[in-house]
Amino acid sequence: MIRRRLTELLTQAASEAQKLGKLPAVILPEVAVERPQNPEHGDYASSFPLKLARATGVSPLTIAEDIVGLIVPSPEIDSIAVAPPGFINFTLKSDWLTRQVDSILAAGDSYGSIDLGQGSRVQLEFVSVNPTGRLHVGHGRGAILGSTLANVLAAAGYKVEKEYYVNDTGSQIDAFYRSLYARYQQCLGIDAEMPSDGYFGNYMIDLAKELIAEEGDRFLTLPREEAVPQLGQLGLEKAIKLIRSDLELLGVSFDVWFSERSLYDNGQYQKAMSLLRDGGYIAEKEGATWFVSTTLGEDKDNVVVRSDGSPTYFASDIAYHYNKFLERKFDKVINIWGADHQGHISRMKAVVGALGVAPERLQVIISQMVTLRRGEELVRISKRSGDIITLHEVIDEVGTDACRFFFLSRSADSQMDFDLELAKKESPDNPVYYVQYAHARIASVLRLAQQRGINWGDGDVSLLTTEPELTLIRKMLLLPEIVEIVARTLEPHHLTYYAQDLATVFHSFYKQCRIISQDEVLTKARLRLVEAAKLVLAKTLYLMGMTAPEKM
Repeated sequence: MIRRRLTELLTQAASEAQKLGKLPAVILPEVAVERPQNPEHGDYASSFPLKLARATGVSPLTIAEDIVGLIVPSPEIDSIAVAPPGFINFTLKSDWLTRQVDSILAAGDSYGSIDLGQGSRVQLEFVSVNPTGRLHVGHGRGAILGSTLANVLAAAGYKVEKEYYVNDTGSQIDAFYRSLYARYQQCLGIDAEMPSDGYFGNYMIDLAKELIAEEGDRFLTLPREEAVPQLGQLGLEKAIKLIRSDLELLGVSFDVWFSERSLYDNGQYQKAMSLLRDGGYIAEKEGATWFVSTTLGEDKDNVVVRSDGSPTYFASDIAYHYNKFLERKFDKVINIWGADHQGHISRMKAVVGALGVAPERLQVIISQMVTLRRGEELVRISKRSGDIITLHEVIDEVGTDACRFFFLSRSADSQMDFDLELAKKESPDNPVYYVQYAHARIASVLRLAQQRGINWGDGDVSLLTTEPELTLIRKMLLLPEIVEIVARTLEPHHLTYYAQDLATVFHSFYKQCRIISQDEVLTKARLRLVEAAKLVLAKTLYLMGMTAPEKM
């Protein structure tokens, strides 16, 4: 990456300035190299001298001039300029830029991939919805965030494992079992009452009928204490199967489906509690068992075992993270949780620390709420029947690619509006259509060239000297930087902005530069550029989990 190269050159020059006595021997601050908003300021800029000025007391302009004078000449750089109050601006050489077209084509599908992670193991756990009903649009947002991050982290050199944590035990599953048994009885003509904490959606009736068709009325002959868990387990398996199918429609898959119940069956819960107890983090008071969070700076302690002896949701999560870090030994764990889990982050980091793991190895992303709209009209998420508008219904209406792009288009921590009408539009107003149309347009140009028997493999990219051509190359060279930004910040919405910018620059180039012309040599050069643009755009769409259509 050129940005990394410029960072190295600045760091080396600053170190040399210190050796020569031009700069005080202070610890050098982190060097940041950014893309300036105004292209007149060059291709890249750094405010490094301003940071150094605060640490040294030397004028930032003086620091900038001293550093620039010591930067080793580099084949990528055309010019370096100092700008008030202390910026260093870099302009890249045009001939170096054009050579990058060949480099992109040589890299092929691996272009954009970097070795930031160096093979370290990351577990990415997301969705993990209680298997008590169908997925809704909010779940879809978390699913797409997780699967896109998995793609990007893999491209950034991490070994990624995607996991769905199946909540198959506890009070909500018990309520699901009892609800299903009541619906089962009702569908067989028995006047059974639904539990007050039950699940009232029509999908429970559909599930009961499906089980009757497969199993008959045999559960009526069993004692209730046997019938409820047996029927419930069958219903649970069907619910998980529906969740899997909805996720597959969205292009989301998991490497592991992890059972919460296994934490108790396999002893992780007991091991985690023993470890905390030995560390002095467990206390008995008010008839319950508590994790003493206050000793780790938390505002209050947290119950792990209720007075009736049942473990809390928090206790299960402690055991689960014990399993992640101490048994499966992941280097980093990333959890994507819904907005209702915001208050759970602090205590989870505290307990991870109590288990002997550096809390920063656990990262949590909160996926905020989604509002559905049709233009200006707000769409009610819930129906009177107790059912919700399911993710499956939204995918059916707008398609997988539109779902993925729209859910990615805002940062996870901001609430978002999803305009169903816009997502279906076949016009430039719809960013999904706009980006994919750029890929289809490129594909049509290359098809035409092939039909005319043009072989552009030996095209001379040094002929690409006009501003629209160089602007397109500059934009293509940003993909590795975008991958690094997303991998570091865990903010995949940067991909959607980049995809739209790349599409805009390509459409502009297409209008200004005739690709296939009477000038055979220039035609071949431009076809190489177009092929490279297709590769970069396809890789961007792949990272977002979207298709790259050849025709539209």
